[in-house]
Amino acid sequence: MKKGMLLVLVLSFTQTVFWGQKFDVQQLKVDVVYLASDYLEGRETGKKGEQLAAEYIAYRFEQLGLAPKGDDGSYFHEFDFKYSNNPHVTDGGDKKVGKNVVAYLDNGAANTIVIGAHYDHLGMGGFGSLYTGEPAIHNGADDNASGIAAMLKIAAHLKQGRAKSNNYLFIGFSGEEMGLFGSKKYVENPTIDLSKVNYMINMDMVGRLNEEKVLAIHGVGTSPVFAGMIDEVQVGGIKAKTSDSGIGPSDHTSFYLKDIPVLHFFTGQHSDYHKPVDDAALVNYKGLNLVGNYIIAIIEKLDGSGKVAFTKTKNETQGRQAASFKVTLGVMPDYVSEGDGMKIDSVIEGRPGAEAGMQSGDVIVKMGDMEVKDIYDYMKGLGKYKKGETTTIVVLRGKEKKSLKVTF
Repeated sequence: MKKGMLLVLVLSFTQTVFWGQKFDVQQLKVDVVYLASDYLEGRETGKKGEQLAAEYIAYRFEQLGLAPKGDDGSYFHEFDFKYSNNPHVTDGGDKKVGKNVVAYLDNGAANTIVIGAHYDHLGMGGFGSLYTGEPAIHNGADDNASGIAAMLKIAAHLKQGRAKSNNYLFIGFSGEEMGLFGSKKYVENPTIDLSKVNYMINMDMVGRLNEEKVLAIHGVGTSPVFAGMIDEVQVGGIKAKTSDSGIGPSDHTSFYLKDIPVLHFFTGQHSDYHKPVDDAALVNYKGLNLVGNYIIAIIEKLDGSGKVAFTKTKNETQGRQAASFKVTLGVMPDYVSEGDGMKIDSVIEGRPGAEAGMQSGDVIVKMGDMEVKDIYDYMKGLGKYKKGETTTIVVLRGKEKKSLKVTF
């Protein structure tokens, strides 16, 4: 099939689905499959694939009957920035141009809820990729075509639904993978009055809900109303795993730093993260649909509550010295795991953890003489070591404890 035909077929099908009002698992799949197709070449900011993705999202916004709220009456909010893939370069870099895609649902309300997700990804890899082979398209189905698909589902529901006490601003951010550039630029040059924003919802990697249905929700401490409200929301057996901090590696951070309450949704890390194999076929579409329904339930629960209060929160990762370590095990944490210890989602080949015999599913419970109760203890423990040093790490593998000798 020619590449151009893929776009035509997908757009035709989404139009059919919209006319039939079938915003369900099938529609989520249509959105993810197109955005994560090879045709978009990994959606790198400033490249052709990003432009195609932006046009698709704008098309879907128009299809839903949402008004454009970008620059000059369009759906696009263009921004430029300088970027270098060398992390040691703090000034200069190549000039790049990206596009946020922005739409508005005006209910004539005093306040507006911002609902966002980034749509850019890593292109052919390069800096940020965890793939060690030849350059290859990184399709980013979970990261973050899944978030865009969920946003479109939520937009469809809110257009037809009961929650009319707020207006809604929907934003597909670009430049997230390079440093939250799209959301930073938006809050610096917004197309609505940010003082009228009630709260912001962000979805990043929401396409891999696990069998236990654990959904990580960050930013719960950014308003005093969030924690109690989340305790009352019950949808499809989803189990909320919450944290307070409004700061994290996604676009909600830009809004939190403008004193706006935020909620960030995430279904967890996995071994396909930032690799070419993060493909549409691996997305849990029924789980993605549940996540969308869960977020809708939150919005409806808060509808009519007026403007929620903002609360500053402790940045947990800074407060627990997460950024102070100079070594790595080369493992990916399972961020939605429950229970004591730091569960390993995947082990990167050739890194210290793999060399020591660590396996996916192991739970780190001790590093040297330090007990590890959670991911923050784990990161604090890493801060005690330098490259070339050796220690013993105790892992729980099933019901058995194993002592592994690790050289950093």
